[in-house]
Amino acid sequence: MGILVLIRHGQSIWNAENRFTGWVDIDLSPKGIDEAKAAGVILQDVNFDSAFASGLKRAQRTADIILDTNKHWDNGDMILDKRLNERNYGDLQGRNKQECRDQFGDAQVKIWRRSYTGIPPGGESLEMTADRTLPCLFDEIVPRLAAGETVLVAAHGNSLRSIVMEIEDMTPESIVKREIPTGAPMAYEYTSGVWTKVELN
Repeated sequence: MGILVLIRHGQSIWNAENRFTGWVDIDLSPKGIDEAKAAGVILQDVNFDSAFASGLKRAQRTADIILDTNKHWDNGDMILDKRLNERNYGDLQGRNKQECRDQFGDAQVKIWRRSYTGIPPGGESLEMTADRTLPCLFDEIVPRLAAGETVLVAAHGNSLRSIVMEIEDMTPESIVKREIPTGAPMAYEYTSGVWTKVELN
């Protein structure tokens, strides 16, 4: 039995400004730092064997803050994998979300943000994001879980949505409504290919 703990990075500076971030390497806001610290308190007694983060510093810093608080972490290596990066929002990156709604309409922006197949101009759909996150999950993380490890993964709203969709066997229709809040850890037990959501005490 292995345990997978997923966490979306704390609020970023552009989250706070209501801007599309995507692949732009934006740091945590002061609130995001506090969220990461609070997550660290929740996870301080979890005995992590390994940790993964995306190639973006907001996820890496969140993981660093959590592991610095952890009572068992022995300063092992954190594995950085760009396949865990946020969905690429293409031409929308850096733009205010409300300004995009004003220009393109609420319905279109919702399709770009939340649907499984909608592709922002020059960017990725959630389906395309899953095409890179799931190989990372199955090639790098699941073997560790199968060996009984407890693994931390710090990533992003949409990269984690693609993973949660797989783990919880969600449909493209149901994933549209799934929110992944910043700084809130989620845990799953993995046993012989079966995922079970567990509560963190």
